[in-house]
Amino acid sequence: MGKPTGFIEYLRELPLDRSPTERVRDWKEFHHHLDDRTLRNQAARCMDCGVPFCHTGKLMSGGASGCPVNNLIPEWNDLVYRGLWREALDRLHKTNNFPEFTGRVCPAPCEGSCVLGINAPPVTIKNIENTIIERGWDEGWVLPEPPKQRTGKSVAVVGSGPAGLAAAAQLNKAGHSVTVLERADRPGGLLMYGIPNMKLDKNEVVMRRIRLMEQEGIKFVCNAEVGENYEPQMMLKDFDAVVLCTGATRPRDLPIEGRDLQGVHFAMDYLTESTQSVMGKGPDTARLHAKGLDVVVIGGGDTGTDCVGTAMRQGCRTLTQFEIMSKPPDDRAEDNPWPEWPRVYRMDYGQEEAAAKFGSDPRAYLTTVRKLVGDEQGRLKEIVTVQVSWERNARGQLVPVEQPGTERSQPAQLVLLAMGFVGPEKGLLQDLRIELDERGNVNADYGKYGTNVPGVFAAGDCRRGQSLVVWAINEGRGAARECDRFLMGRTELP
Repeated sequence: MGKPTGFIEYLRELPLDRSPTERVRDWKEFHHHLDDRTLRNQAARCMDCGVPFCHTGKLMSGGASGCPVNNLIPEWNDLVYRGLWREALDRLHKTNNFPEFTGRVCPAPCEGSCVLGINAPPVTIKNIENTIIERGWDEGWVLPEPPKQRTGKSVAVVGSGPAGLAAAAQLNKAGHSVTVLERADRPGGLLMYGIPNMKLDKNEVVMRRIRLMEQEGIKFVCNAEVGENYEPQMMLKDFDAVVLCTGATRPRDLPIEGRDLQGVHFAMDYLTESTQSVMGKGPDTARLHAKGLDVVVIGGGDTGTDCVGTAMRQGCRTLTQFEIMSKPPDDRAEDNPWPEWPRVYRMDYGQEEAAAKFGSDPRAYLTTVRKLVGDEQGRLKEIVTVQVSWERNARGQLVPVEQPGTERSQPAQLVLLAMGFVGPEKGLLQDLRIELDERGNVNADYGKYGTNVPGVFAAGDCRRGQSLVVWAINEGRGAARECDRFLMGRTELP
């Protein structure tokens, strides 16, 4: 702990964001940065709490409590307060391969379990983390570190999202020859095409790390879809081990009347095409585009927010976001105590931008879509909704019940389905004869990561289901450790 009275002396401060009306005009990241003195004061707010729940990384009531990669948060806060930035970076990299990713897109469960947060605003952990790593890049401290010697073993990592990148980085560090197989045209998986550029810059942040990994000896092969243009059995023969990090990419559908109308799309298809156009011929060249349209986003999670932010930048005419759940309270409810993740009302960047343009939060709670209406050419023109209440059925389960007299319709030419994901795609898993669990995910125990096929491991969303980037990094590191143990009979990976 840097300063015993810091949490008393200093209030929580975050850097100002670019104004919503300004930032929707481009696709650049929108966070400003705090000056050095202010950052050190923020680090000084980290108190001598005795038991720092911020880096416990546990699941409580279905959500993360503390940092899933067990970042040594009090240690690097102390180092930042004392101006020892390079030492802080070393501490950060001990547990997190990619703090520039988590420092931007992680919802910060560490802050939700900060002990100071019991009765005061928590420490600005996420912002400090991102500042440490960006200072490391700026100062030239982040350099390629290829292994001193190779083991002669080879590993294929299927998928280059956060789990795949973490597994590849750790296995390469152990001295194995690692090849990452990615079916898209660029590496990065979810980080590349599932998160918009204004939230995570592709060239300056994602590809910067990819290039460093290549310099460390990791090979990336894009446009390689195992099971389609890359033979799965040949992969098993060519490599000594395989780590599956294919994600949970099957979107949850909405089987209602009008689902097949033109103008109804899965959120990830929309976000992917948007990013491809931003990185290619320009943002206005996207085939799926919201300019001048009445846009409806169905689903209230991070993906829904990213759809809102993207549609705002494309110049939508109106925007509405429907959530079937009730509006969260402004403060923690009695059944949501610290150190659980605080389920409270908050405005994310996309909602801020929509509110700035249209005058209010675009979200409508306790609302479900009853049907979609099209014109004579089969194009979407209208959406019909109804309000619901949550009531217990005969078995005591809470279920949504439509409320009579609440049906309403509104114009819509673009509907984006952002209701989450239901598991990994099955083709490759069937080809490899991988056993699945009752939820349809790869059956591999947490902490062991081995599948029923010897030498084949699984990590990230394809194993645990849709989750956070930081959990994917946790699992990628863990799978690398167990894969290394399989190859060498022992492991020194953390």
